[in-house]
Amino acid sequence: MIDNYSLLDVFEYSAEAQVIKSKLEAEEVRTLLMDEKTIDSDPLISGAIGGVKLLVHNDDVVAAKKIYNEIRVYATDDNGAAYSCPNCESHKVLIAPLERKNIFYMLFPFFEKTKRKCTVCQTIF
Repeated sequence: MIDNYSLLDVFEYSAEAQVIKSKLEAEEVRTLLMDEKTIDSDPLISGAIGGVKLLVHNDDVVAAKKIYNEIRVYATDDNGAAYSCPNCESHKVLIAPLERKNIFYMLFPFFEKTKRKCTVCQTIF
């Protein structure tokens, strides 16, 4: 059954995933959540198991991405202004996942510099 589903996004907490899942289901997109109950029982292990995974049926992927991109909250600076991609100038920018390339950043991830990722051209800056 899971072979018929594709990953749409990963969330740190199940509440975030539930909101998006509800919107998608209201638009008749078939969805599943993975690892939701595990993270609800112990939220501190979310990073260890990779967060709550929101899956959508393969037939609904295009519609799901369109809906998700319309309701997604994009990154803003301290003044509330949207970031602009240096490559394509899009304002659809998210916080990029941490890379944790060496042991120091694995132990102290808060020292790693925050990077942003454009959802249009996939540029990380």
